[in-house]
Amino acid sequence: MPLLPIINNQGQKVEDVELPDTLFGGPVNQDVIHQAVVMYNANHRQGNASTKERGAVSGGGKKPFRQKGTGRARAGSIRSPLWHGGGVVFGPHPRDFSYSIPQKMKVAALRESINAKYHSKDLLCVDRLTVTSPKTKDFVKTLIALKLTEGKTLALLDTNDPDIKKVSRNIPFFSFMRAEDVNAYDILRNQKILVTKAALKNLLKRIK
Repeated sequence: MPLLPIINNQGQKVEDVELPDTLFGGPVNQDVIHQAVVMYNANHRQGNASTKERGAVSGGGKKPFRQKGTGRARAGSIRSPLWHGGGVVFGPHPRDFSYSIPQKMKVAALRESINAKYHSKDLLCVDRLTVTSPKTKDFVKTLIALKLTEGKTLALLDTNDPDIKKVSRNIPFFSFMRAEDVNAYDILRNQKILVTKAALKNLLKRIK
């Protein structure tokens, strides 16, 4: 059965926690992760690109020159798409790119993303993440002890801790959220995942 070491705030190993073999024993299913990430990226798109067709461009009501006798190609409007300053043909318009995938697929993507972090040894479990000082530099020392200063780190907690939010808001490589709210995209966009012992139980319940 896979084992995940639990460490304290000083980076020292305290105990091991057993992970379900059915969830973390096999290889990573990258296909379901890909489908979830594509969905989350599509849902983040604003979709506000907009162009004007010839009917929406100001002007162009008068025929620019007579039909025959000029030697030029016939033209009925200076706002034709063929003219400079004219309308755009088949241009983008505001649209909604968001879509959804089945809930079971979202859970599977979350499970496989955590499994990928476990196999790459980027999943760390701490018994509890406490704040002993209101100063950010003291909290950074804790992150240094946990070896979390290289790359972005996402901490998964069981509750929204206002003390951690206050001391970590100026740390660019550290962020945190509740284990109940995390998804596969949040897991993969961070290099290291730090989860507390209490939040790990909630996370395992979600991915079963």
